[in-house]
Amino acid sequence: MKKFYIASGFTNKETVQQAATTLKSVGFVHTYDWTKNEKANTVEQLREIGTDELKAVKESDFILVILPGGNGTHVELGIALAAYKRVYLYAKNEEDFLNTTFYHVDGVVHLTGEMEIVMNHVIQAEQSMGK
Repeated sequence: MKKFYIASGFTNKETVQQAATTLKSVGFVHTYDWTKNEKANTVEQLREIGTDELKAVKESDFILVILPGGNGTHVELGIALAAYKRVYLYAKNEEDFLNTTFYHVDGVVHLTGEMEIVMNHVIQAEQSMGK
């Protein structure tokens, strides 16, 4: 079954959890749920979480990036692009895509609108293609 990872900032924690629940409900496998973490306070915690997130992005078939996101979100986007993963980039409006170069490379699908419609698009796209 398809494996996914969701990259975003802590401010979007609830949206990430809802999106993950939706994807799992159709049989997709979540490679890592960072929303269960508390804010890291030590270098060791940062290293452990970073290692887990790196592994999760590499193991995924696709990632969903929910904007706005912080530095970690953009690192995860970069990992996914370098590993030729399919990337779905969600923002509330088109203007949020304008000023970041890597939002416009091949393999990045821009999505806006109601989250339910966005999730249906991702599910249909992923179900219609092979691994």
